[in-house]
Amino acid sequence: MRNNDRDPLLDQRAALILLFGALSAIGAGALTVLNGGALAGAGLAGGGAFAAAVYFFHKIIR
Repeated sequence: MRNNDRDPLLDQRAALILLFGALSAIGAGALTVLNGGALAGAGLAGGGAFAAAVYFFHKIIR
C-alpha cells in the first residue's frame, strides 16, 4: 500500500464539526465576557460549549 502525502488529515465532515464547535466556543466565550464575566469563566464556558457542540453536530451531521 502506497503512502500518499496529499491525503487530508481530516475528512470534510470532521472539519465541519470541529469548525462549528470552535465557532460555538468563541460565541459562548464572547457572550460571557460581554455579560461582565471574567476571562477564566469565558474560557470555561467556551470549553463546555465546544464539547457540547461537537457532540451535538456529530450526532446530527451524517
